Amino acid sequence: MRGRNVDPYKRVTSREYISAYDTKEDNTVRLLNSKPSWQRSFLYVLVASLSSFSYGYHLGVVNETLESISTDLGFRGSTMAEGLVVSTCLGGAFVGSLFCGWIADGVGRRRGFQLCALPMIIGASMSATSKSLWGMLLGRLFVGTGMGLSPPIASLYVAEVSPAAVRGTFGSISPIATCLGLMSALFIGLPANKIMGWWRICFWVSAIPAAALALLMEFCAESPHWLFKRGRSIEAEAAFEKLLGGIHVKSAMAELSKSEKGDESNTVKLSELLYGRYFRVMFIGCTLFALQQLSGINAVFYFSSAIFKSFDVSSQIGNTCVGICNLLGSILAMILMDKLGRKVLLLWSFLGMAVSMGLQVIAASSFASGSGAMYLSVGGMLMFVLTFSLGAGPVPGLLMSEILPGNIRAKAISLCLTIHWVINFFVGLLFLPLLEQIGAQLLYTIFGSFCVMAVVFVKKNVIETKGKSLQEIQIALLPQEDTSTNQ
Repeated sequence: MRGRNVDPYKRVTSREYISAYDTKEDNTVRLLNSKPSWQRSFLYVLVASLSSFSYGYHLGVVNETLESISTDLGFRGSTMAEGLVVSTCLGGAFVGSLFCGWIADGVGRRRGFQLCALPMIIGASMSATSKSLWGMLLGRLFVGTGMGLSPPIASLYVAEVSPAAVRGTFGSISPIATCLGLMSALFIGLPANKIMGWWRICFWVSAIPAAALALLMEFCAESPHWLFKRGRSIEAEAAFEKLLGGIHVKSAMAELSKSEKGDESNTVKLSELLYGRYFRVMFIGCTLFALQQLSGINAVFYFSSAIFKSFDVSSQIGNTCVGICNLLGSILAMILMDKLGRKVLLLWSFLGMAVSMGLQVIAASSFASGSGAMYLSVGGMLMFVLTFSLGAGPVPGLLMSEILPGNIRAKAISLCLTIHWVINFFVGLLFLPLLEQIGAQLLYTIFGSFCVMAVVFVKKNVIETKGKSLQEIQIALLPQEDTSTNQ
């Protein structure tokens, strides 16, 4: 769009002169008011999603291969050893999540991605070449450390480089990548029980996306929020130009400057995250992640094969259906995130999960038997996975990266995900013993009750962040007197 050019040496009427420059001014205002193009940051978000793909792959790599691993490494029949191969990752992830906030703030988001890729590559190589159970466990521990680092850094990076209008859509790419990684691991692992040593190939393959992440991040834009926070304003402007386009740099920098005023200090004490002006946002974040895990989702993921086998349903067919439901829900979440909003998706997601657990309770009761119990149980489980992936899965991580103030964002997400991993571990550890002690009906009732609690909590405490800049969200959440001094 161009205004009429006026020759300064040509005599023109005042009306023509003013009209020409009014047109030019209108065009400039129109450009400034236009939304930044999503294409500029899309490639960077895709590269960042490689960390989520690796995360998903490592979650599923032992699912189909565990039997052949136990045979080759000499611990076949030992449920304790098999359980350690699966759960050692969770211990490593807990350790990684403890330090990810300090790493992300210390070296930046790009270098943080590269650091999380390193233990994944090393751990995959150690597992692929292991000759004993201890070698396998050490490799899984390394991989777990990278898994603990990657989700918080991915959430931070995607939120900070995405235009506000598509931040929800871009934030949903990571869960889709996780799901694709999980399904890839299951698919690649299918020949493991037929081809001797195939499980080693599966672990070597897991090093490829991690290596690609480390390499491609070298060419990606750094988070302008992190650069500005470190006092590197010129580099922050260059990053905004890459991400949003030159016409939006000044407005983005002005908004960032306003929100980050007073946040020059990089030292945040743990006590500051737990009370005072940050209590509300930390309470929302920690509670959301706790309720997400207490809903029982990982009990479903970890023990779905056992549920399918109890009804004489092939575990391969069943797990494929679980993967399809997870992927379908994640795609729908990506489409709806910036249309319906985060809060709406969370409400309907937890409500759907509560209904799904109700079906499981009925299936476990005396009211259902035979094929009726099978349809209710399997159908309820698939519905649970679908509704989880619509909101309760992808939204908490995105929401935390949006509502947390810039000066505590990395460390606060680290703390929230530490709670996630702790509850994840205990749900996986206690599910089978509780199933034996109190029965499926009562256990599923407990899970369903947590889903109902989540609906009430989201309704009362979560604000809608759709279409708002990170700075607008922080101003809305923090007390006014604090935003003036700290935001």
